[in-house]
This record gives sequence, structure tokens and C-alpha cells, in this order.
Amino acid sequence: MNASPLRTPDGRYLVVRGRLWRATNPHLPEEQRQAAVRELMAARREVGRARRAGDPQALARAGQAVDAAKRVLGERGPVWWSDGAPDYNRHLAKNTPYAAWHARVTATADD
Repeated sequence: MNASPLRTPDGRYLVVRGRLWRATNPHLPEEQRQAAVRELMAARREVGRARRAGDPQALARAGQAVDAAKRVLGERGPVWWSDGAPDYNRHLAKNTPYAAWHARVTATADD
């Protein structure tokens, strides 16, 4: 199952199991986005290595590298939109202004 995750109509969030996750900033230049994704994937591999090795210092460094890459991508840190809308990252869709939209699209998907 390689279906793309559901995106909110404004493109700000991906919806995974009913929870909103901030999407990558669509205004990033493609080269910068690709570089940050490469850094993120490398950092995630380091997280796995550090966990398997039981190395808490390496795990902390790798976690910081994941966070840094996600901030470059706009998935963490200050929001990338400029209209003053609040950030609902990690909130359940049903507890946000996206509730009616999410109920409608998930009801349609279940039919």
C-alpha cells in the first residue's frame, strides 16, 4: 500500500491515522528540499545505529540532526505560512478546524 497520505485542503498538514503532521514547506527551493531530505534520512539511519549500539550520546546527536533537518523542511519550528493561522501539528484532526473536512473525506473513503 503506497497511497499518498491525505493532505489538508490548504496543504499545511498530512493526516496519518487521524492526526495532523506538518507538511514540508512547499516554498523551499527543490535543491534545498532534497538536501534536507538526504540529511534527514542519514540522521534517521544514525538514530537506528545508536539505538542498536545502546549509545545514548550518539542517539542524542542523531536526534538533534533529525530535528535540524525537520526544521529546515518546515516540519518543526516556526510555521512556514504567513497568515497567522495557528499550528495544529500533532493534533487529532477531529479536535481542529479541519474536523468537518476530515469527517467528510474519511466517510467518503470508507464507502
